[in-house]
Amino acid sequence: MARVGLVLGGGGVVGQAYHAGVLAVLQHDAGWDARSADVVVGTSAGSITGTLLRAGVSPEDLAAWTVRAPLSGDGDVLRTMAATAVPELAPFRPLDVLRRPMRLPGPPLVARALARPWRFRPLAAGMTLLAPGRHDVVAQLGALREVEGPTWPERDLWITAVRRRDGRRVVFGRPGEPRPPVHLAVAASCAVPGYFEPVRIGRHAYVDGGVHSATNAAVLRGAGVDVVVVVAPMSGSPGWRQDFTAAMRRYSQRLLDREVRALRAAGVRTVVFTPGQAEQEVMGADMMSRGRVDEVLQQSFLRAGEHAAEPDVAEVLRTVAGRD
Repeated sequence: MARVGLVLGGGGVVGQAYHAGVLAVLQHDAGWDARSADVVVGTSAGSITGTLLRAGVSPEDLAAWTVRAPLSGDGDVLRTMAATAVPELAPFRPLDVLRRPMRLPGPPLVARALARPWRFRPLAAGMTLLAPGRHDVVAQLGALREVEGPTWPERDLWITAVRRRDGRRVVFGRPGEPRPPVHLAVAASCAVPGYFEPVRIGRHAYVDGGVHSATNAAVLRGAGVDVVVVVAPMSGSPGWRQDFTAAMRRYSQRLLDREVRALRAAGVRTVVFTPGQAEQEVMGADMMSRGRVDEVLQQSFLRAGEHAAEPDVAEVLRTVAGRD
């Protein structure tokens, strides 16, 4: 029987709405419940969605929660979260973040760049040098503390973050790597540099896993999975647009293409869902905005349904659905 990995990429509040639309299609049209994935890899917003799946939240309820529709009889986790107050967030303007002063690189970051120059990513390193943000991501995710269990989820949940001192990616929950309280791991994965404060876990401070990659799909190479489903809100071709968001999408897509090639070279069949032009238009540039999540979910549901029906994709999804 095929072992399945699910990769949920970053993308803020808007990205969570995109996850919800795609996962609802996979359940409704393809007959696959994402809760059954053998390994879930979550980056930034994807770490929230992945944690909710591991807490037993169904894709159907994720979609309902996104648009504030009635939940099913099994929606107690989301009802508990909805009862927890969440601080308001200021608009996310990437250029404002990049204009703030940067700190100088410390010895650990320099040493890592010199020791492994072929793996060094200057952009990722630069992001770790941004001044701390003004928002507390742990407070934003306080609701997760109300629903997490006393230990790490029994089924594999891998949450990516980046260690601020040297820019190294850490995969919380992976064998041999730390397993802090889940809400702290998620907060670290979501700590957008320059917008949120870094999250301290033990002796180290961490920032958003998207600093390394918006998806980090290649961590599943060698993980014993046969099929990987990738949901990548921050990737996808932006067409001819030349704004900052389009540049981020092109960069994220290049990294995702490299990760998918690595998986396929290892014999792992891979299906990728990324937003097209219609979804990107309603997603806009502020990934923290809740203003258009209804439209994002609707558009992602429609487009993901079309993609899931394509012959090559449908054939792989039948393999996945046959497990449930």
